[in-house]
Amino acid sequence: MTVKKIAIVQSNYIPWKGYFDLIAAVDELILYDDVQFTKNDWRNRNKIKSPRGPEWLSIPVGQNISRRVRDVVLPDTDWRAEHWRKLHAYYHAAAHYDEIAQLLAPFYHEAKQATLTELNRALIEAICGYLQIPSKISYAWDYSSAQGKTERLVSLCEQAGAGVYISGPAAKNYLKTEWFAAKQIDVRWFDYAGYPEYPQLHGEFAHDVSVLDLLFNCGKNARNYMQCGRP
Repeated sequence: MTVKKIAIVQSNYIPWKGYFDLIAAVDELILYDDVQFTKNDWRNRNKIKSPRGPEWLSIPVGQNISRRVRDVVLPDTDWRAEHWRKLHAYYHAAAHYDEIAQLLAPFYHEAKQATLTELNRALIEAICGYLQIPSKISYAWDYSSAQGKTERLVSLCEQAGAGVYISGPAAKNYLKTEWFAAKQIDVRWFDYAGYPEYPQLHGEFAHDVSVLDLLFNCGKNARNYMQCGRP
């Protein structure tokens, strides 16, 4: 009998490659976006490579933390045009620019998503499709809620039918694994170590950049530089 694996994380804007490896390691990713928005975090920004090194691409949603991630509305400004201008300027010389630009163009030329979580999810799903990662993606509010941080995670796993919960290593500091064990759910820690370098533009290699950097430079070969593409 196959044991269902679940991960529960907040959505990120154009996340790094490790985020997609975590998705590939599970059967379902639950976007935990009905929690408090955090400023200066990965929800609305990420890094790309520029001739000067890693540079932030940030969606200007303000720093109000008295709202949930799911309630953050995208601004009616020219941020999409600015992000697209930088992506073209920094990656037009990359080997797979045309192919990846075609994948991304709808998100920057058409304002179809009204909220940050909708945009993040749409981008994540598009990139998963390109990388041939079939995992299901859902929202936490697709399920009923429970009180308490660990209690909520356990409840989500139960409702989704998980036998395994895969978490990032940072959660070791606070996650009450015995609460999962009481529900016959095994907790496993995801390991982001051991990524090889790939052909990258603009000087010294950097791992901590958006997956877009890997896609522009490597195209379909991106999986060879990710855990999901290696034995």
